[in-house]
Amino acid sequence: MMIRIEPDSDIPIYEQISNQIVEGIARGLIQPGASLPSVRAFASDLGVNMHTVNKSYHQLEYKGIITIVPKSGAIISSPQDFNELSFDRLKEEYKPLIAESLVVGMSNEQIHELVSSIIEDFKKSN
Repeated sequence: MMIRIEPDSDIPIYEQISNQIVEGIARGLIQPGASLPSVRAFASDLGVNMHTVNKSYHQLEYKGIITIVPKSGAIISSPQDFNELSFDRLKEEYKPLIAESLVVGMSNEQIHELVSSIIEDFKKSN
């Protein structure tokens, strides 16, 4: 999987890394149980500070997407049971995007179509 960093983006680099890893998993490009590169090696490959990669890994660990094993690295977690805690966290993350969609004039139907098209895009990649 190729990670592309856009230094001029408004999205912080650690989030760009996290987002692209999550998308790689959703598309089936990275499988559960796979190891991610070490923080130092990944930072070197991407040309970013190792603290940036470390922050990305810790964000993914907090979300339950990876497990950080000391001296072994970061491992992609197996799909977890969806639970109320995950639901609440995702609901809070979706709220600003949905609010923005409504503010710019999207209808409920357009928002549903947008979400459905994104899901279909991920399914096509598998």
